[in-house]
Amino acid sequence: MRSIWKGAISFGLVNVPVKLYSATEDHDLSLHQVHDADGGRIRYQRRCEVCGKVVDYAHIDKAYDDGNTTVVLTEDDLKSLPEERSREIEVVEFVPSDQVDPIMFDRSYFLEPDKTAVKAYGLLRRALADTDRTAIVQFSLRQKTRLGALRVRDKVLMLQSLLWDDEVREADFPSLDSDVRVSAKEAEMAASLVENMGADFAPEKFSDDYQAQLRELIAAKLEQGDALDTAATFGEEEAGEPEGGQVVDLMEALRRSVEENRAKRGSSSGVGRAEKTTATKASAEKTTATKASAEKTAAKKSRPRKSTAKKSATKKSTAKRPAKKSA
Repeated sequence: MRSIWKGAISFGLVNVPVKLYSATEDHDLSLHQVHDADGGRIRYQRRCEVCGKVVDYAHIDKAYDDGNTTVVLTEDDLKSLPEERSREIEVVEFVPSDQVDPIMFDRSYFLEPDKTAVKAYGLLRRALADTDRTAIVQFSLRQKTRLGALRVRDKVLMLQSLLWDDEVREADFPSLDSDVRVSAKEAEMAASLVENMGADFAPEKFSDDYQAQLRELIAAKLEQGDALDTAATFGEEEAGEPEGGQVVDLMEALRRSVEENRAKRGSSSGVGRAEKTTATKASAEKTTATKASAEKTAAKKSRPRKSTAKKSATKKSTAKRPAKKSA
């Protein structure tokens, strides 16, 4: 990893030099736009509306427009701001960790200590872990003043930028004000369902199915060419609208959910692994069938072209024969 920022954590009279690293990355495939007729790449240009020229980044400044006038702000103007020049992650206060609402979390960063500050770094990390507190900090990054939460994750100190209070919207929906009455039995059944579905969160159990299917589609297209029938490969999804206005028996739905979940969890872990293996084999078989279907479709599409070519050759041959002389 490459650090994106260097500064120091400051709390009290203690100063801890650190490097900042992005803690997350995007795994999505990068797709670009093309012309459907010839596959030509579609690009966007930074063109000036006054002179009509394409402008390089080196000659682009930022500006504020109030509708009547435009105020241009150069890089030097922005760097002159005191907060922009700051290289300090200032600890403002230490708060109980459960008081930081997850909705405020924005970006996550790892903090690596400088070689001369390993002990001070370890001391702060231990203090946060022992007291179960999160440090609320203020810092500047990429021309923005930010609020942040400094907390412990395993052996590293993690800095998470927070949204400002006025950036979090209020949930104001009329339906939330309606009087909802829940019976004791309904509450009991709902609690039972929650208990039956209870588990320790393991993020590695989950995967991005859409990206996996997208990679399969691209691989199939590379193998079969543009003649691949996508609908035949993956099947057409039924795009029907969900039925509305249906009255659902809440108690019955909860009861059935509890029973189904108990049945699922009643199997041993060994059976669960066997089911997973069977599912994997089924998935592999489905993929094989998918490729076979794609090959069959591609073959069908290629046959008419060959037949047409034969007909053309026949016509050409007939045209070359000399006409018979009449007696």
